[in-house]
Amino acid sequence: MSIRDEIHAQIVGGLAGAKFPVKTPEQLLSAFPDGANTTCKAGGIEVTAGEAGKLLKASDFPFKSAKQVADVIVERAGL
Repeated sequence: MSIRDEIHAQIVGGLAGAKFPVKTPEQLLSAFPDGANTTCKAGGIEVTAGEAGKLLKASDFPFKSAKQVADVIVERAGL
């Protein structure tokens, strides 16, 4: 599995219990198990939900699924 796929899977897994649609950045961060401190790791890359959230724009919301969140984050992170 590539680093991109691993991070993507961890984001989706971290949001498994989230209720969608997620309408705000605050809702999204609170949906992660450890909030902004939730960490995804793959290869030599480590990123927290708080850091990843900085890649999102107001126009990205609302998110309809965990996969959509993960797609946007890994794309913007250049993974």
